[in-house]
Amino acid sequence: MGRSLARRAFGTRGGPMKSRIGIGYDVHRFAGGRALVLGGVTVPHTLGLVGHSDADALTHAVMDAILGALALGDVGTHFPDADPAYKGARSVKLLARVVAMASERGYVVGNVDATVITEVPKLAPHARAIAAGLAAALSVDASAVSVKAKTHEKLGSLGRGEGLAAMAVVLMEPREGA
Repeated sequence: MGRSLARRAFGTRGGPMKSRIGIGYDVHRFAGGRALVLGGVTVPHTLGLVGHSDADALTHAVMDAILGALALGDVGTHFPDADPAYKGARSVKLLARVVAMASERGYVVGNVDATVITEVPKLAPHARAIAAGLAAALSVDASAVSVKAKTHEKLGSLGRGEGLAAMAVVLMEPREGA
């Protein structure tokens, strides 16, 4: 086994690596008079998402995945919607703070796989820009972030176009030298 492969399999301290996996989910309803922000990118649409911050459901799901992987609670624990400091906050800036929390604990993001569930707007034309926005906030290469879009097949509130949901899975890896 090559040295770098052995390091990935067994870690730098000789014991098994302590990679951690987290899952995040968020949902917001649509409303007029707001921008639709996903992964820090403003997506052209007639409606935006309702929330205390910019209501970036995708970024919230990624934040929850990271926090969950490290057993640090959830977005509401760290950035409560009752706190006026977060009114209108850019979620990608909060994501950068979550990444800093992870780094303080010796972890970095390995990769993110995310799915946005919505009937409208069509997100495929924006997926690369959204992935790049998340990658920048996560301090990782864009190749480490996957963003996909699915419909809800006209079922339920999401299928009626009343809102949007996002799911994310993240792999957190020990930071080199940690």
